[in-house]
Amino acid sequence: MLENGESSATRLLSTNGVQQVPNPKIELFQLRGFLEPELCAELIALIEANRRPSTIADANGDAYFRTSETCDLDPANPSVRELEARLVALNGIDPAFGEPCQGQRYDVGQEFKPHTDYFAPGGEDYVKYCSVAGQRSWTFMIYLNEVEAGGATRFKVVGKTFQPETGKLVCWNNRRPDGSVNPNTLHHGMKVRKGIKYVITKWYREKEWGW
Repeated sequence: MLENGESSATRLLSTNGVQQVPNPKIELFQLRGFLEPELCAELIALIEANRRPSTIADANGDAYFRTSETCDLDPANPSVRELEARLVALNGIDPAFGEPCQGQRYDVGQEFKPHTDYFAPGGEDYVKYCSVAGQRSWTFMIYLNEVEAGGATRFKVVGKTFQPETGKLVCWNNRRPDGSVNPNTLHHGMKVRKGIKYVITKWYREKEWGW
């Protein structure tokens, strides 16, 4: 079991089907078919039942910066337990270093403008969010459905865009090899043009979660 919220390219690539984006600026991977459609449907139902407006750290005055809805998933739910088991089998990270899984729902016109998942060092919310569990290390994101139009995730700095596909996982290391945050992880949850997009996000920390 890996600690410090840290997985590795070697670990991830040992799973059949994992593909790494060939760019030295970032550790970025995808795995199609990570979750089967039945489990995706169960998770979508949980998001629909418990969604609330999404928020951001370090508010920037842009009320339309993140317009999606969020759901805090109950770790005791059987579908969530299965999801967590799949993640630890893939990444090997001790679950104690993980934040609780979240679901996101994007309706037509909703987006999350270009952002990073780590907490900006020196930002007004940095101490608040990092004092207990440290910085975010890895992000694991899973698309739960296909979207009729729009809804892609674009990593502009490295020129890579991922389209929503049912059960597809995209993951990346939010840090550089020296442990500093990696601004090349800047990504944009682009506007949904037709349909609804559902996503699961799992973040890991440098220290045990502890909240």
